[in-house]
Amino acid sequence: MQTLSILIIEDNEDIAARVGDYLQGHGMTIDFAFRADQGIRLALENRYDVVILDLMLPDADGVDVCRQIKGDHPREVPVLMLTARDSLEDKVVGFQAGTDDYLTKPFALEEVLVRCQALARRRNLHQSREIVIGTLSVDRHRRTVSREGRPITLSPTDFDILLAMVEAYPNAVGRHALTQKIWGEDHPDSDVLRSHIYTLRKAVDKPFGSRMIKTIHGVGFRLECDDAL
Repeated sequence: MQTLSILIIEDNEDIAARVGDYLQGHGMTIDFAFRADQGIRLALENRYDVVILDLMLPDADGVDVCRQIKGDHPREVPVLMLTARDSLEDKVVGFQAGTDDYLTKPFALEEVLVRCQALARRRNLHQSREIVIGTLSVDRHRRTVSREGRPITLSPTDFDILLAMVEAYPNAVGRHALTQKIWGEDHPDSDVLRSHIYTLRKAVDKPFGSRMIKTIHGVGFRLECDDAL
């Protein structure tokens, strides 16, 4: 089963807990936000496969939150909107704001799961196979990497870590988010991640004239585009 990283923006802690517990029970990694500003910040700072967004937040309209996430996100993240409003007009407004799917309350937890999986699968199908950042090229399907046209050999785990940074670019990816994405709940201690970052830098940075993998102290790691064409 596909492991997804999901952000739940929901002010009702009981609903958030029920949805989060169910999705975690199916192997998903979950972050929570109970306010609009917190949800927007998390959505823009981290890489999520799906954002589950309550339409009726106490400090902001969910439609505005959706519009801001969609407008500012460097790599558009699918949004599943939850609401008690079930009129056609409300749904039209939500879709116009950029939501990808709409689920009215009350809902079955199993339906939340399958819709999240469908949204993530659809997003992956539409993502370009090759991502180019400066002189770095990553083919997500063939799982190949090159820089300045020179192939780079990586271990499967090193490739997954680099891909997470590539997909988060130009934002940083946090250490916690990175370990959750690569290893899930059974993640190793920080020394293992540090070791993989070392071997990544040795392969991606050391043979070339500039460093692309940057440490953002207190946050995690970020790719910086080199100047070479």
